[in-house]
Amino acid sequence: MILSKEVKEFSNEVSSKIYSDYNLKKSNWFNIGGKTKIYFKPDNLADLILFLKRFGNKEKIHILGAGSNTLISDKTFDGAVIKLGKNFSNISILPSGIIVAGSACLDKKLSDFALENEIGNFEFLACIPGTVGGGIRMNAGCFNKEFKDILISIQAIDKNGKVLTIPANEVIFNYRKNNLSENLIFLSASFRGEKKDKNKIKKEILRLKNKKDGTQPTKIKTSGSTFKNPINQSDKKVWELIKESVPLDTSFGGAYISDKHCNFFVNKNNASFEDMNKLIKFVEESVKKKTGIVLEKEIKILE
Repeated sequence: MILSKEVKEFSNEVSSKIYSDYNLKKSNWFNIGGKTKIYFKPDNLADLILFLKRFGNKEKIHILGAGSNTLISDKTFDGAVIKLGKNFSNISILPSGIIVAGSACLDKKLSDFALENEIGNFEFLACIPGTVGGGIRMNAGCFNKEFKDILISIQAIDKNGKVLTIPANEVIFNYRKNNLSENLIFLSASFRGEKKDKNKIKKEILRLKNKKDGTQPTKIKTSGSTFKNPINQSDKKVWELIKESVPLDTSFGGAYISDKHCNFFVNKNNASFEDMNKLIKFVEESVKKKTGIVLEKEIKILE
């Protein structure tokens, strides 16, 4: 890949990897997408700070976590995609029992760590296929538990490279969202659970996993729940609204509705961004026409 002059100069100053015209197709669960003008994978905080001071106010910036809830355009993203390196996935426990996890840490890894340290309330994380940073950004959750229920504080960095700590009690969390600035990049977070028998934690994780596997598709090219439940508009779940509004055999190109859970859309046959986006818009419009309810997307679209 040919680096631009400015990116090449920056690459000579840091140990972290930076690329121009990087293909994003393999970096998300849908397995859909084109390139990004700049792709940066910082190995350490110093390199991330330097990158933000150099490019933070010049480029559009998108933070890519596990790619489990992201649909990426087939066109080149005219900005910078940052994917935090493995040093941002470290996890530790303090003598007080507080767990500190980097924002690139997988939710399942955090759940497993809590299990090994006999700390409960993290069981639901075993069923969320994302990272700590993404979980905080969207207040991810399942089975009546959300990130806000265990979160103590967040360490973040702004686009100017300034690091700050945000207590969770100063953040307004709602269903799948919060009031934190989109310009913040989360670095790590502190969590509190409660001491619990290890076998009880194991049983609860198994119960939740079995419940999830019985209702949601696995091991296919999907991106989790497409739409949020319309909690302020209807008592019905979003899958119920889709089921009564849309023929479930609807497809566009290689983009299909999952036959296991109709709020999960699937890339079956090398679907394009346009295919998947058409399916999303068709379902949105069909539900609105049938029920009057305006759905809100849970997946993030990068274009």
